[in-house]
Amino acid sequence: MRGRRKNRDVVAVNPRPRKLHLLRRLPRWLVLTECPAKERALYLSFDDGPHPEHTPRLLDLLQQHGARATFFLIGENAEKHPELVRRIVAEGHLLGNHSYSHPAFAKIPAAEQASEIDRTDRILAEFDGHVRHPFRPPSGALPMSLVMQCVRKRRRIAYWSYDTMDYRRDTKETLLERLRGFPPTPGDIVLMHDDDASIVGALEELIPEWRAAGFALPALPAEAA
Repeated sequence: MRGRRKNRDVVAVNPRPRKLHLLRRLPRWLVLTECPAKERALYLSFDDGPHPEHTPRLLDLLQQHGARATFFLIGENAEKHPELVRRIVAEGHLLGNHSYSHPAFAKIPAAEQASEIDRTDRILAEFDGHVRHPFRPPSGALPMSLVMQCVRKRRRIAYWSYDTMDYRRDTKETLLERLRGFPPTPGDIVLMHDDDASIVGALEELIPEWRAAGFALPALPAEAA
């Protein structure tokens, strides 16, 4: 009885961010939450990397299925593992900016927020030559100081419309049950992390299923930056 209740709770978790209905009211040039559904594509995105153990395995999997993704890298991790960043770019994936040290943006001043973003853009530019990259705030935090800064600089925030909640460190089986019970839909930007084995294991089963269902798996469009 207790086990069956737990399974129902797993499936019942809504992967749509509660503030999604508010974010959709903001100008699309400022906050990107999803892509056009008519393209029948899922946009896989991975935060917090690169990770020396899990990112290579994930890249192997994506390459095996001809899939592309967007990697929102932490600047200091990119500095530690430049060979992985070079591989991400070489294999056709998009680099995203996830700040330099992943601080709590709501607790730091605007000048420090800007420094975290700009420093990471400079690091990533050494790998892909792009001056600006899609920016995703750590933990999805959107303090007013950050939003106003992005408005002034015309910087786009690359958010998401589907949260796998893999940061809970659930088992692969729990992740599979959640994602199959409430599956992503065309145009979804799917939030994941490449610093844990469970999501990679789940994707080994899910990517073939998504492909069989006719989904394309591209990186975010260039306009995301």
